[in-house]
Amino acid sequence: MSTLVGVSGCIQVQAPDKPIEINLNVKIQQEVVVRLQQDAKDLIQNNPELFPQ
Repeated sequence: MSTLVGVSGCIQVQAPDKPIEINLNVKIQQEVVVRLQQDAKDLIQNNPELFPQ
C-alpha cells in the first residue's frame, strides 16, 4: 500500500477550441423530399391528362 501513496494523477478539463457543431442536414433533406413527393402526387391526381398510364 505504501507504493500507491506516491502515485497521483491530474485531470484537466478544457473547452474545445472550436464550437460544437451538430449537422441536421439529413432531417431537413428528408422533409423536403416528403413535401416534393406529396406535391408530385397532388399534381398527378389533379391533372391525369398530363400523365397517361
